[in-house]
Amino acid sequence: MKRLLSLVFIVALVVMVAACGNGGGSGSGSSGGGGGGGSKDHYLFGYTSMTQNNPFFIVLEKAIREKVEANGDKMITLNPAMDVALQINQIEDMISQGIDAIFLNPVDWEGIRPALQMLKDAGIPIINYDTEVKDFEYVTAYVGSDNKNAGRVVGEDLVRRFPNGGNIVILDSPTMNSINDRVAGFMEAIEGKNFKIVAQQDAKGDLETALGITEDILQAHSDIVAIFAGNDPSALGALAAVKAANRLEIAIYGVDGSPDAKAAIAEGGPFKGSGAQSPISIGQLSADVAYKILRGEPYEKRTPVPTFLINEENVHEYGIDGWQ
Repeated sequence: MKRLLSLVFIVALVVMVAACGNGGGSGSGSSGGGGGGGSKDHYLFGYTSMTQNNPFFIVLEKAIREKVEANGDKMITLNPAMDVALQINQIEDMISQGIDAIFLNPVDWEGIRPALQMLKDAGIPIINYDTEVKDFEYVTAYVGSDNKNAGRVVGEDLVRRFPNGGNIVILDSPTMNSINDRVAGFMEAIEGKNFKIVAQQDAKGDLETALGITEDILQAHSDIVAIFAGNDPSALGALAAVKAANRLEIAIYGVDGSPDAKAAIAEGGPFKGSGAQSPISIGQLSADVAYKILRGEPYEKRTPVPTFLINEENVHEYGIDGWQ
């Protein structure tokens, strides 16, 4: 009888230890998902940008993926292609697939809120990158360029080229807070410098949209000295319209420092400068922050990435074949 009782006790002890082990593993994974220092062997990440049709986000995603896969982990990448409703649905799908953390760049900095709430309810850390969401209290950490400075350095170059001011055009994108910040920095730099905004329209950060808008603006205004676009795709669309209309005296500015923009700057034509950022650095730093969160290590709530001007004076230092 004593031997039987001992056997029962041992079996019960083994079952209890196994249950605790399973509970600890599950709890650890859940804690890791919530940024509390999980000890999972491998992680599954989600990645979403406003659009993977923009080379900037292709390079950024690649920089994150390289770090993730080097750690033996996996990442789900989905492309909402500038559709906020689709982005929300895709994030819901990634949650159902069991992601431990998400790298998130919103299509619409306000409209993304339902997805942020779903991620919060699921205990999934949000590494918000490049463009801040409006409801920042949902965000675990943010990694992004100093967008205001990117616009400011462009504005300063414009003032240098046109000390007497003149009529200008702004191609913005109000749903993208990164572009809102760039426009704000640009406006600060040109304030009181005799520039008049004769047109300001939403180019949606898109080359073809910017091309069509600029064509219409050029027909309506014959005395424009410069066009500032909130990103390089929009600036390249404006450049195409300016060239087609043979209005080569108009200075074009963008933000990104993309290879295509740098090539256009190097040509010495209308494209005069770009407030450059580094998608490689943003991606690498985003991945670093994500791992710190999941491993329970100290991390910065905000990680700023420097921006600077690329123009004809320094473009060859950065090369035109790739991103900086």
